[in-house]
Formats: sequence, C-alpha cells, structure tokens
Amino acid sequence: MGVKKKKETQVISLTICHRDLETLRSLADVEGKTLASLLLHCVQLTDGVSQIHYVKQIVPLLEKANTNGMCDPTIQSCLDILAGIYLSLNLKNPLKKVLASSLNGLPEFFLTEATQRFTSRLQEELNTTDLYSYRKVIDNISSCLENFDLGITSVNNILENVLHFLQKSLIEISEENRKLAGNHIVQTQLMNDLLVGIRVSMMLVQKVQSFQRIHLTSSPIWQSMCGLLSIFTKFLSDDDLFQTIQSTSGLAVILFIKAMFQPPEKIPDLISSVLLHSVDCTSVPEWLWNCCRSLCGADVSQTALLFLCQGTLTMLDWQDGRMGASGEALLLDTVHVLFTLNSQIKESTLEMFLSRILASWTNSAIQVLESSSLSLKDSLNGNSSIVRRLLEYVYTHWEHPLDALRHQTKIIFRNILQMHQLTREESGSDLAADRFIFELTESLLQLEWHSKGKYTCLGCLVDYVGIEHILALAKTIPSQILEVMGDQSLVPYASDLLETMFKNHKSRLKSQTVDSTWIDKWHETWVSPLLFILCEGNLDQKSYVIDYYLPKLLNCNPESLSYMVKILQTSADAKTGSFDSRGALGALMACLRTARAHGHLQSATDAWRDLVSSARIKQGLIHQHCQVRIDTLGLLCESNRSTEIISAEEMQWIQFFITYNLNSQSPGVRQQICSLLKKLFCRIQESSQVLYKLEQNPSKHEPEDELTRQHPSVSLQQYKNFMSSICNSLFEALFPGSSYPTRFSALTILGSIADIFPVPEGQVQTVYQLSHDIDVHRFQTLIECLTGTFEEVKILAFDLLMKLPKTVVRFQDSEKLQGLFQAALELSTSTKPYDCVTASYLLNFLIWQNALPSSLSAYLKTQRVAHGDGDKSAAVVESNTLMVIKCLLENLEEEISQAENSLLQAAASFPVYGRVHCITGALRKLALNSLQLVSEWRAVVGKLLLLSYRLSAVVSPVIQSSSPEGLIPMDTDAESASRLQTILNEIQPRDTNDYFNQAKILKDCDSFDLEALHASVPNIDTSAEVKGKEGKTCDVTAQMVLVCCWRSMKEVALLLGSLCQLLPMQSVPESPDGLLTVEQVKEIGDYFKQQLLQSRHRGAFELAYTGFVKLTEILNRCPNVSLQKLPEQWLWNVLEEIKCSDASSKLCATRRSAGIPFYIQALLASEPKKGKMDLLKITMKELISLAGLTDDSKSTVPKVHALNILRALFRDTRLGEIIIPYVADGAKAAILGFTSPVWAVRNSSTLLFSTLITRIFGVKRGKDELSKKNRMTGSEFFSRFPELYPFLLKQLETVANTVDSDTGELNHHPSMFLLLLVLGRLYPSPMDGTCSALSMAPFIPFIMRCGCSPVYRSREMAARALVPFVMMDEIPATIRSLLAKLPDCTDQCFRQNHIHGTLLQVFHLLQAFSDSKCRLNTYFQQELADVAVCTKAKLWLATRQNPCLVTRAVCIDILFLLTRCLDKPAKGNQPVLEHVGLWEEVRRIVSESELITGFRYTFTVPGLPQYLQSLTKLAIAAVWAVAAQAGEQTRDLPISFSQLVESSFPEVRLLTLEALLERFSAATSGLGQKGLSPLLWNLGGTFLTLAVKENHPECLCKILRILHCMDPSEWLPQTERCIHLTPKEFLIWTLDIASNERSEIQSEALRLASKVIAHHMQRREETGDLAAPTLKQWVQLVISCCGDRLPTESRLAAAEVLTSTAPFFLTNPRPILGLQDTLALWRCVLTLLQSEEQVIRDAATETVMTAVSQENTCLSTEFAFCQVDACIALDLALAVLCDLLQQWDQLAPGLPVLLGWLLGEGDDRVVCVESAHQVEEDHLFEKTEVNFWAETLIFVKYLYKHLSRLLSTSSWYPLRPEWLHRLQRTASEQCHLLSQLFRELPPTAEFLKTAEFTRLRILEERTLACLRLLAFLEEKDGEGVLILDALDSPAAAANPLTLPRTERAC
Repeated sequence: MGVKKKKETQVISLTICHRDLETLRSLADVEGKTLASLLLHCVQLTDGVSQIHYVKQIVPLLEKANTNGMCDPTIQSCLDILAGIYLSLNLKNPLKKVLASSLNGLPEFFLTEATQRFTSRLQEELNTTDLYSYRKVIDNISSCLENFDLGITSVNNILENVLHFLQKSLIEISEENRKLAGNHIVQTQLMNDLLVGIRVSMMLVQKVQSFQRIHLTSSPIWQSMCGLLSIFTKFLSDDDLFQTIQSTSGLAVILFIKAMFQPPEKIPDLISSVLLHSVDCTSVPEWLWNCCRSLCGADVSQTALLFLCQGTLTMLDWQDGRMGASGEALLLDTVHVLFTLNSQIKESTLEMFLSRILASWTNSAIQVLESSSLSLKDSLNGNSSIVRRLLEYVYTHWEHPLDALRHQTKIIFRNILQMHQLTREESGSDLAADRFIFELTESLLQLEWHSKGKYTCLGCLVDYVGIEHILALAKTIPSQILEVMGDQSLVPYASDLLETMFKNHKSRLKSQTVDSTWIDKWHETWVSPLLFILCEGNLDQKSYVIDYYLPKLLNCNPESLSYMVKILQTSADAKTGSFDSRGALGALMACLRTARAHGHLQSATDAWRDLVSSARIKQGLIHQHCQVRIDTLGLLCESNRSTEIISAEEMQWIQFFITYNLNSQSPGVRQQICSLLKKLFCRIQESSQVLYKLEQNPSKHEPEDELTRQHPSVSLQQYKNFMSSICNSLFEALFPGSSYPTRFSALTILGSIADIFPVPEGQVQTVYQLSHDIDVHRFQTLIECLTGTFEEVKILAFDLLMKLPKTVVRFQDSEKLQGLFQAALELSTSTKPYDCVTASYLLNFLIWQNALPSSLSAYLKTQRVAHGDGDKSAAVVESNTLMVIKCLLENLEEEISQAENSLLQAAASFPVYGRVHCITGALRKLALNSLQLVSEWRAVVGKLLLLSYRLSAVVSPVIQSSSPEGLIPMDTDAESASRLQTILNEIQPRDTNDYFNQAKILKDCDSFDLEALHASVPNIDTSAEVKGKEGKTCDVTAQMVLVCCWRSMKEVALLLGSLCQLLPMQSVPESPDGLLTVEQVKEIGDYFKQQLLQSRHRGAFELAYTGFVKLTEILNRCPNVSLQKLPEQWLWNVLEEIKCSDASSKLCATRRSAGIPFYIQALLASEPKKGKMDLLKITMKELISLAGLTDDSKSTVPKVHALNILRALFRDTRLGEIIIPYVADGAKAAILGFTSPVWAVRNSSTLLFSTLITRIFGVKRGKDELSKKNRMTGSEFFSRFPELYPFLLKQLETVANTVDSDTGELNHHPSMFLLLLVLGRLYPSPMDGTCSALSMAPFIPFIMRCGCSPVYRSREMAARALVPFVMMDEIPATIRSLLAKLPDCTDQCFRQNHIHGTLLQVFHLLQAFSDSKCRLNTYFQQELADVAVCTKAKLWLATRQNPCLVTRAVCIDILFLLTRCLDKPAKGNQPVLEHVGLWEEVRRIVSESELITGFRYTFTVPGLPQYLQSLTKLAIAAVWAVAAQAGEQTRDLPISFSQLVESSFPEVRLLTLEALLERFSAATSGLGQKGLSPLLWNLGGTFLTLAVKENHPECLCKILRILHCMDPSEWLPQTERCIHLTPKEFLIWTLDIASNERSEIQSEALRLASKVIAHHMQRREETGDLAAPTLKQWVQLVISCCGDRLPTESRLAAAEVLTSTAPFFLTNPRPILGLQDTLALWRCVLTLLQSEEQVIRDAATETVMTAVSQENTCLSTEFAFCQVDACIALDLALAVLCDLLQQWDQLAPGLPVLLGWLLGEGDDRVVCVESAHQVEEDHLFEKTEVNFWAETLIFVKYLYKHLSRLLSTSSWYPLRPEWLHRLQRTASEQCHLLSQLFRELPPTAEFLKTAEFTRLRILEERTLACLRLLAFLEEKDGEGVLILDALDSPAAAANPLTLPRTERAC
C-alpha cells in the first residue's frame, strides 16, 4: 500500500531588468546590511528556494529602518524594484506568494510609498499593447486581489484603468480567437485567457469596495462595467467558445446585474422575468436593455438559459431567505426552467452542467427552507410536484454512463430528504414513520438489485432514518446485498451500502446498550452472512466480498476477527475445499490476510502462534484452489508496516511456495504472485535499512518481539541467504523446456529484485545484489530467454539484462560477438514471425551494451569517439544505433530489389518485414529529440521512407486484391515486371463498385447462374514451388505470401507511425533541429490515406490505422498551422469522395467498407476533446444524411459507406458520451436501412444496429440475452433518446397494421425484428412516476398484434418483447385477456398463426411471473388460480381436436408451467390444481395422447419434435405428482416410465432418461435408497435391456450413467435373466463398448466398467477373481484414454476411474495386477498430472490424494487428506510410488521401468531427434499438439530426487545384469549421439535452431540423470554414497546438469 507522492512545485528563480540591477548595485553598501544589498544578493542567486530565504528578510530589515523616522530615497528605489519583481513573477511561482505575504507585514510608515510604487508599476503593465502579453497582466491583477493588501489598494487606486484594460483585452482576445478559427493550439490558449479575464472581472466586483458606492451612470467606471456586461452577455450566447467560458459568463452576468441594479429588492423579479422570457422592456433600465438585449427576448438559447440559472443559484444570497417572497418565487421559477431544459438538452457536457445546477438548486432550497413561508414548504414537501419531478430525475439518471452525473443524483436525493425534513410540521417526530419516507423506502426495496441507484439512495435513507427502519422492512437485506456481490459492476455500490448500514447499526446498538451484549446481535446481522458467503458462495462472490467488504467490516470492528477465526478454525478440518471451492481454510486465510494488511494483527509471530498453525500455512501455500494459495502468500507478504522484519519461518514458507507455484496458467494468479513477492522484497529492503541503523547504533535497539530480540547482523545474514536462495530457485526455473508461465513468473520476480535492490551508491547499504549471483552460465540463460516464442518473456529478459551492471555483462570472445550479430541478422529474415522479434531484442541489447562487431564502424561517416568498454552513454548508443540501422537498410534495399523481381521467392526465403521490425525497435529505444549526428540521421530517415514506400508498392497488389487469400503472383525473374503488371490489371476490374450497383433485389431475382460465375472468375493456383534459403525446393502457399505481404504492410505502418511520433519535425525547411520535413509528413499522410482507403486485408488496414492515429495525434498538436489543418482537409476530401462514389471510385467498396471507417475514425478521434468537436458534429450530420438516402443506384454506395462509418464511430470508446446525441438518428437509419431491397445496405444496417444496442445498453455481461444488466427502464431510455419514442411507436404501428393481411400474402416486414429487439430490452419500473408523456403503454397493443405474424421467429420475438412492458401485478389480468381471445373448440374459422402468437405471449408472461418473487404471495396465488380456470376452458388446444402440433405444444407448455406455479397448497386449503380440476385434465390429456395410443406421424410433420418434448415433460410431471400423492400405490399412473423409455422416438426417451438420471444422481449424492421414489425401485433390469438395445448415442450415454449411479449389487445379478449375459460377460461387453464407441459413450462405458470391476474386487472372496485378460483389457483401455490427443471428456473419465479404483490397483498392499500393469496405471496418473488442461490436472490430483490417504501410504507425506495443487501432486505421486515399491518388495523389477521413464523411453527418443535434425520444416498455419504447461525436466527432477533417495535409503537387491547392461548401453549410445548432434549444430544454435537445440538439451539432461543413477548402482557400497560426477562427455561439459538441488518437500 504505497502513498502517492505529492507533485513538487518548481520554484523558478526571480530576475530583474538590467536597469534595476544597476540601480541596486549603485545603492548597495559594502557591509551588505541595507535593503538594496539584500535584494542584490537575492537576485544574483540562481536557486529559487534560496531566494525565498532572502525575501523573508525584507520586512524585518524595513522594521529596523523605520526607526529613523523618514523614508530615504534608497528604500523608495528598492520598493519600486520590489514592485517590479512582484509583477514579473509567474502566477504559480511560490516566490510570488512569499513576497506578497512578506509585504503584507510592511510597516505602516512605508505603506504610502509602497502603494504609489506598486500603483505606478501596475499602471505600466496596463499600458501594454501586445495581445499575447495580456494574460500576464491579467494574472498580475488576479494576484493583487488574492490576500495581498498592497495589491488591492493599488488596484483600487486605478480601478477605472483596470476595468478599461479588462474590457479592451477581452474584446481583442475574442476577436483574435475568431480570426484564428481552426488553429486549435492557439485558440485553446486564447480561450483560457478569456476565461481568466472573466474570472478576474468577477473578483474585482467581489473584492474591491469601490463598487459598493458606484451608481453614477455617467462615470467611466460605470461605462466600463456596462461594456464588460455586454461582453459577458455576448460570450454567454456564443456557442463557439468553451462551455466553461459560457458557464463563467453566466455567473458574471448575474453578479454584475446584482452589483449595478437598483433597488436590490427587485433583482429576483428581474431575473425571473429573464428566465421566463417575460421581460417588460419599458420597466427595464436603459443600460440593462442595451447590455443584455439578447437575454431579454424570447429566443435565448438553451445553453445561455442554463448558465443563467447557474449564475442565479450561485451569485445570489439565498441564506435564511433574505430575498423574501420574491426570492422564493425566483427559486420555484428556476427549478421549472431547469425541468424544461432537462427535457430539451441531450449533449453530455450540458447534461453534466444541468445535473450540477439541479444539485445546486436543492442546496439553495435547503438554505431558503431554514426560514421560509408555509407556501414554499407546501411547494417543496415530499408529496409536491417539484419533489416528484426531482425524484423522477434521480430515477432516470442514476444509471447514467457518466460517473459524475450519477454522483449528482445522489446529492439531489440526499437533499430531497433534507428538504422534506425541513418542511415537516412535527419536526421532532420519528422521520421513519413519515408516510413519504415509508413509501419511498418500500418502493426502493421492491427494485431489482441490479439497479445501481438503489444502493446510493438506500445509503442516504440509512443516514437519515437509521438502519432499524430498513431491517424492519427487509430483515435479510445483508444477505441479499452479499448475494449481489458476484457481479463486478455492482460490487463498489453494494460494499459502500453495507458499510453505511453496519456502521449505522453499530453506533445505534452501542447507544442503546450499556454493556457489550450488542456485539452478538451485530455479529449475527453482519458477520454471519459474510462467513456463509466465504465458505459456500461462488468464486467471484467470495473474491469481491474479501476485497471490498471484509476490510471495511474489520476496520469498523477489529474485534470481530477473533470471532471469525474461531468459527472458521472449527470448520477448516471438515471443509478443506477443492479446485473450485476455497472451503473454510480459504476463508480463514482470506480473513487473516485482510486483517494483517490493514494492521489488525499486532505482529506476525503472534498471528501464527495464536490464530493459525504452521501446518495450515503450508496447506494453504499448495492448496488446490489458486486463490487460497494467493491469500496464504498475501498473509506472509503483506503488512501495514513496511519495515516489519520477516521471520526465518516465513522465509522457509516463501521458499516452499516458490518451489511449486511458478507454473501457473492463470495470468491473474501470476500477476498477483509477482506483486505480492515484490511487496515482500520491499519489506526486506526497508527493514534491512532499519537493521543497518540498529547495527550502527545498538543503544537505540528496543526489542518488541522475538524477531527484534535477535542481533541485527543475524537478521541481515538471514536476509542475504534467503534472497540468494530465492534467486537460485528462480534461475533454476529457467531450465530448457520450461513453460511460458514459469519463465514469465521467474523473470518478473528477478526483475523486481533487480529494481528493489539496486547497485549501492555512496554510503547507501543494500542487503542483497542480484549481480553477485549471476555468473556466465546464468547470463547465457538470460540471453537464451530471448529466443522464446512469447514476446512477454523476451521483454522481461531484455529488461533484466539491461538492469544488470556493466561489470556483469561482458563479451570477451569476439568470435561469439560476431556470431550473435550474424544470428540476429539471419533471424531478421526468418519465415517465422517471432524470430524477427528475437532479432530486434538481440540487436538492441548489443547496441546498448556497446557490443557490436568492429566491422560495423564502416557505416559511420563521423569518427566514433572512444568510450570505455560497455559504456552506455548517449553518444555511444546513438552511433551504435545508426550503424545497425544503416546495415539493416543496406540489406533491406537489396532484398526489396529481389522481392520486386519475385515476391514468391521473398515470401519463401527472406520476408523483409523482419528487417523493418528491427529498425523500428532500434528507433523506439533511442531518444530521438537529442541526437548529435543530425545530418547522418536525416539521410537515414529519407532513405528509410523511400524504402518503406518501395516495399509497400511491392506487396500492395496482394493486400488490395478482392481476394488476397487466394492471390499468388506467379512470377519469375524473366517475366517479373510484366507479371506484376498483369496482376494489377487482374485486380482492378474485380474491385469496381458493381458489388453494390448490381446488388440483387429480393423480389426480382431468386437465383443466380453458377456457370456464368465460374466463367467470370479465372482459376488461380493456390501454391507454387520455389527455392528456399538453402537451395531446397519448397511449396509456397497463398497463406505464406499473404502473411509476408500483410506483415510487411504492418511493419511499414508501425514504422511510419513511430517516425511521426518520435522524430522532431523541422519548423522551417532549413531548420537544424528537426529530422522530418513538412513535405515528408504530408507524404506519410498520403501513404496512410492510400492504404486505408484501398486495402482489402483487415490485418493490413487495421495496422495502417494504428500508424495513422499516431500521425493525426501529432498533427493536431503541431504548432505548424498548415500541418495542423491537414486532418480537416483530408476529412472533407474523403467525405466528398464518399458522397460522389461511383464505379470509377478508388474507394474500397467491400461489405464493411474495409479501411474507410478506420480512416475517418482516426481523423475524428484525434480531434482535441476540450474543444467544441466541430469536425465530429459536421461529419455526423453528413453521415446521417447519407445513411438516410432513398435506395437508388447512385445512393447505394454512399449509403453503405455512411452506415459502416457510423458503426465504427459508435464503437469508438474514445468518443465516449460525445457521440450519444447522435444515437437516436443512427438507430433510425439502421432500422430504416434494414428494409432496403439491397443486401449490402441491409447488412451494414444490421451491423450498425448491433453496435448501437451495445452502445445504448452496455456490453453483454451475462449469458442471458435479455438480462436486466443489459436493459433499461422505459423512462430512462426515452428520456435519453426522446426522438425514438414517436419513431418506434409509428414504425411498430405500421408493422402491426399490416403484419397479417386478410389475403394471406406473406409480408416479411424486416424492421419488425429490430423494433422488437429494442423494445424487448426495455422494462417498466415502479419508480417511473406518473408522467405519461413517455409511457410504455401505447406499445403493448401493437406488440400483441405483431404476435400474429406469419413468421415463426417474429411471433417469438413479439412474445419476448411483450413481457417487460407488462407490470408484474398486471400479468394475471393480461394473461386472462389473451386467453379470452383464443377460439373455442366449436369455432369453425381460426388461424393457427394467431393462436400460436397468443399462446406464446401467454407462455412468456406466465414464465416471467413464475420466476418472480410474487408467487409466494396469497393474493397472486388466487390470481393464478383464476388464470388456471381460464386456461382450462381452452385446453382443447392441447388435445387431438387441435390438428396443429406447434400450437398444441405451446398449450401443453403453458399447462406444464401452471403445474409448477401452483404446485403447493395455500394455507388450510387443498392444492389449487386439484381445486380447479387441472390435474384431472392433465391426466386425461396424457392418457389420450400419442404416448399411449401410438403415433401416426412421421418426422416430416411440422412441430413433431417440439410437441414430443412438451408432452413428455408434462407426462413426467404428472407421474411425479401422482406418485407424490399415492405413495407406494402406483395404480393410477397416467403412464409409466417403462412406456416412456421404450418409446420409438429418441426425444421422448432422452427427456425421460434425463429426468430419471437427475433423481438417481440426487440419491447417490447422499440421500440413499430412502431418497428414491418407489417408482424407481427395481428398474435395473429395464435399464440393462435398454442398454443392449439402444442405438441413439445420447440415450445410451444416459442409460450407462444411470447404471453407474445405481448400486451394482442391485442390477448385476439380473444380467443373465434380462440380457442373457453373465456379469463377467456384461463387463466384457461394456469394455468392448468403451473400446469401440465415440468418446462420450466411451467415457460413460469406462466409468461403468470400472465400477463393476471395483464391485468384483470388493466381493472377490465370494465370486472368485476376475479373469486376467479382462483386467488386462481394462488397463489397456484406461491407458488409451489418457492420450493427449483424446477429447477432454475421455481423459476426465480416465482420471475419475483411476481415483475410484486407486485403493484396489494403485496402493493395494497386495497388488492385484502385475507390476507392469500397476506401473502403467501410475504412468497414466503422472501423464494426466502433466496435462495442459487445468480440469484434467485437478481430476488427476484427486487420484493422487486418494492414493496418499490410504492406510498404508498416509504416513509417507505430511499432506495426506489435504487438497493440493497438481504441481506438488506430481512430486507426491512419485514419492508414494517409490514408497510402494519398497512395500511391495518390487524394487528390483520396478527400478528398470522407472529408469526407463527417466530416460524417456516411449516418448521423445533420439530417433525423433534425428529425424527432426534431418528435416526441420515448419509449415505456416499447421497446428500440432503442443503442451504449453508440462515441463519434462520437472518430472525428471522429481523422479531423479525420489529414485536417488530410494536407492540411498533402501536395503539393496541387485538388478538382473541384462537389465542393467541394456539400460547402460541405451543411455551411453544416446549420450554419444547427442554429443555428435550438438557438434553438428551452428555456433549460435540457441538462436538459429532454437527448437532443435532445446529438444537436445532436454534429452541430454534426461540421459545424464539416468547415467548418474546407473553409475551409483554400479558403485554402491555399504554406506550408500551417491556418486554424481563420473561423466566426461563433451555435452556434459558444455551443459552441466540443471537438475536443481532441492530439499525434501513432501
């Protein structure tokens, strides 16, 4: 928890002019004791801070001089110079404030003279005529008025001149601003000057006393004030100025009127008339009419009116109702004006102003209500219309996207409560009992918890009425709020509300009770729900509760910690947690971590001793759940004291944690681990400084606890050893083949260590230095980290290398140096994209370490200055960078020339994008603003630009092709020029805008001519053969060419963007300081324009956009006006081109307009946000007008472009709320465009509409498409977009009126879908109020009529859209009215579409009601009973009387829903369903249905599957209902489960089996036989029969799963009777199924077979052993299911099987299987533990934990019965396996197998290496199975560790000689072959042959480990000494064994 440092204010030293300096020199005395001498010394200093010291001595010196009784000329001159100094200082310079403060203490004797001098100097300032110096004068006037008596007096003396100057300056500055329109930089400065001028004018009126008595209209001061008032009025109405200027002008207008108007009593009436547009010109003074004429008319702009309201509320005195009745009237008039403006203003910035002004109005109202009239109190009480409208404003805006606006709604709501409190007559009575407060609280509590405003308003209510009032209405509100805290967007609001509540509750409980008994009630209310969430809540919920709620709770009441720990300690043993649950242990660690981080644990040692044991800490550090591990680590690392000493035990735990936790797949977990360890290292560093001080001053050592009692030197030594040990572990983790997560974690932590423990300078001591632990091998390891495929690892390794001191980084070998540089050059043209990134980092490292080959110096024209070896000075880095870039440019130029001849050859052999990438990387690392070799750099930049354009020209034909993926330029050297020209000619005709002009009209053409299409498009080959780098023939695919081209375009774009961003520009052509000329910048802009407007490949134009954005941002900040206006010119040009698009246009006309939207987006997004955003406004108007064009051949292309550009702009988050005013017009264009007959327009309209939905309702945050998180109340939606209300209503009415014509003609109405989609996201709110202007009711009948659409999907959409429009309490009545519309069975004429639409609406309304909280209410139960009666009357629609299966299915669904809603009886009554006879009807429908009588349909009948599913669900519900009533009597069942599962339709069988499986699973999970219904007894035989007969895969899976849930002893004996198979034959049948069927069936069959085998194992004494072949088959099946290439489900099943059979086959003291099979199963466990998928590793970890928790294995580790992570589970598994080999007495036969694992037998053998060595050919886009998590050498390390320990400690039984000799021979041959392969590799193989080099290194380590153990076996004597160094192979010498030396971890 760091503290943000306050920004230091710079003190710039003061200076004086030459004349004043000479004056001081002439007046100064020799002794230096006069004021002149003091000032002379002061001005001669260059340090501003030192000058402050002299300035403070001025007044004491003058006080001494005052004793002479006269002011001599010397002091007069000094005072004059002081005045000049004061006015010359910058406004923000601290010297100015110090000088003013000093002069405020000037002796009275000198005041007159000082005032004259200051007045004279100020007058000189006022006489300035330079417009750009006005700001300094205005600042001086401002500083004179700020707490400076002398300044105020001086201003008062020349007030007339000051006012005149302000008037003149404001006029001239505003005129200059008008002239410079378009020059954003200068305009911004001028507008800031205007703003300051207005504020200073207001300060004059407020602070200068002369204004109180000036009312002579003829005086110059009055005239100046009138002139200023006129200026302010003009500014107020000028929309071209910043809104802050308009806002301040509004304040100034009211202030000046207040100061000038007489009599003051009439000011409120005057302002009211201005606000209400009712000014009587005859009653207004002439001066006011002349100054404010524009404000006195009826056409005052909304902006001006808004800011006048702000001025009224801010500048008038509202305190205690001093303005009387007219003031109260003005207050009410103001709020009515604000309400009117609220309905009109839609611009986000004005909305923000309006919310603040409304909040200000409520503050003013509170001030007036303190002593107001009764009429005003009546107008402002809770039931008044004003308060209702204020509440509506709050409810409408409390979900507003602007954070600041939401905050204002909170202020308004709080002030409403205070206003109501002030209006109450019985002010002493209980506020909670007030009717208004009670209704307000109830309505808030009824709201859904997804509404953010609910939290803030409830918090305000708690503050005012107390928490008891809320708890009385909602006792479970703490639990309700905690439930919500799984949603990240609501967490801050929920935690703040909870904090407000429990603080209020605590204070009230303490005030009510004398003793401490209150704490129990408080704990029950607030802590108990918390503990429940911590133990049982979902993962996100727990995390947010711990992060947000728990710290606040502990800060409020720290004593609760012991209460929480006590409860959690008792639960920790029972609830250990798992991979998806933290359990009580996780909750305990989270509580302790939070408590320690916030200082609630006194010391670390006390915490471990008293609260948690060491064993629990270790369990937490390797827990299966990642957050438990993080919380435990946080407990060790975090402390509120940054100097708290770390104990030795804590260090051991940290070391233990690092051993097993570096390889975390989760980026979030890795970041947290690195962050927490960084905090720990900071504590070590800071506490070590304290220890060093204590070591130097032992007398100050006052021990507080055990840690501080030991001598500081002991602690320091422990720190050194610990840090060295940590670094050893981290470097060991960078072994060959280590995973990306491991490398990322290790390098990040090492980087933190390098940062926190810097190289000591001067007297500073540091406890540790990373450089001391880095040798040649570790340095080489870091260099090799640059070769990885992940750029994050390269960045971390490069940064760490750069942090090392120059003494560590040494290159002694010049040959090695040359090799590294050549490797970098070769990698820069590799066909693998990540290789050029490696090359870039390697070159940068060589540049910055001054380690380049001497041959490169030839590229430098200027002679290099000699520097020390490794010197990183700027000159050396610059010259090195220049040499490297020149070398790369030379190669690049040659390769571009070759690419111009043959692009295929370039793509296959030397893709040039790598060179460009390296150049960009080198430039980015260099400080380009302070270069010395400018002339050389200019030439380089010029050449770089030229080559960039050439490269782009080579690859552009492919990128700009209509089909870049299929285009291969088939060129040869001889035909290169003509072939490229042919390509260009081929591309051009295809890229015309006929794509749109020939768009098919829906009704005109329903087919196309396929042969004509083939004839028009010539065939293009997709591959070609060329010669590669080494002369080999290789295939060049279209993808290779395309990747080469688009990456080249990408690198060129990024290079050009970087050049614009980094290089200084030449302000004038001959300027010596810049590197880029204006012409070059324009060329770059034209290049980007061409690429963005003509490229087809998304990757190319997206990256061109990235570069173009950098350019536009620079141009908008450029002082050169011609460059600054370029974006605007480009924008107008492209808009004109879009408007007149035709077939000859070069604009890219694809379906999404390709790069055109990106081009315009870049131009608009870089426009300064502080300005008026005029470009955006004009562009949006143009685009919306284009998007609204009628469909014709000429308007299609512009319309599509406009829609696509609008989509891009609405998606751009940088535009934020600025774009919101255009959302309504965009939505209109999208909805209308969806009706176009042209496909391209419809497509673009759909995309735009989708973007607008996201922009309006937010990014989808849940799986539910219509979740309330992404919805909005109708009032909020239509208040934000009022134009959409009449538009949507009219469109919906049009659709509804013609949706179903009587003629039967099909009318699609394409816009219906979009209309219903929008309306479906709106919902009514109980807080919407009574305002009917934007009511949602008019939409309801039209939506209902849309349900009659002949389109199925439209009927569904209408039904879904209707639901949110109906209030919850109105749903039953609406359902009844819809049911009444349905035809009776006697009706002859009806339409099934109408019936279907109505039934769908009933169904969705009923579903919404059943999900609501209302179903428990008795009143609503009765309402639903009435619905059931109405439904019963229409049940003929669910029978065969209704011929339509679709409508029959929906009717049955309604019936099913009703049975769910009315399933429980009301108190004292029989069940409603029985009462209305609905169950009887259900039984009749089921018994008469096709489920009983059979089907006469086929699957060709529409709706049959849907009908079957609905009918089956109803039948199952009926069976369960009858069974529940009848108990064990099953005679009255309408249908049996046997009939259902034997149905001929798989839909029926599948639904039935799912329902049965749910019941069996519930029984298996703990309810036992008693939990099963009698209907499910004795069904084993049925399922056996079904299993053999079933041919539907999903049904078979369900049957096998049900059998797996059942007890085999119930159904296994029935196999012979039911399926004529013995139990063993059934087992073989199951194994055959598992071997041959698809993966999901295989998984279920394997589980079932394993359960059967386990059953046989348990009863083998009775039944005899299973046949060995059967077990062998099962073992092979398990092994086959563990392969990495198999589906996840198969491997999960294998893991579960291994877990369930572990006691029988893995850990049995008397092994049942043979040793080879047992070890094969253990090998499966180890394989699964190294899976890349977390879920499989977790499942395999369960196997290991089961294995180590058996009676014969639990003593082998301290982690038995714990939940551990897969990393340590691998270690534990090998430990237990070695222990079991000893128990089984199978060490001799088992050891060769384990040594084979160590050597790698069966996996990546040397044969693979040889083949890989012979042909290493990587194909682009070819994906192979790669495990990015598994680390081979970690497995080798653990196996080696346990084998060596086993061999050292066990009694020895010799191996058979043939085994030993075979292993020795294999290992030796492999070792010699590896040595040969290493010698064949190039010198820098780690860079050039990275994959092969790494594979060889891994095999080498495995071989060496095996050889060491074999050597030990040969030479083992009686003492068991392990020999580890008996190898002399070249490979071993070059690469020492990296197996880390670790202590026993388990």
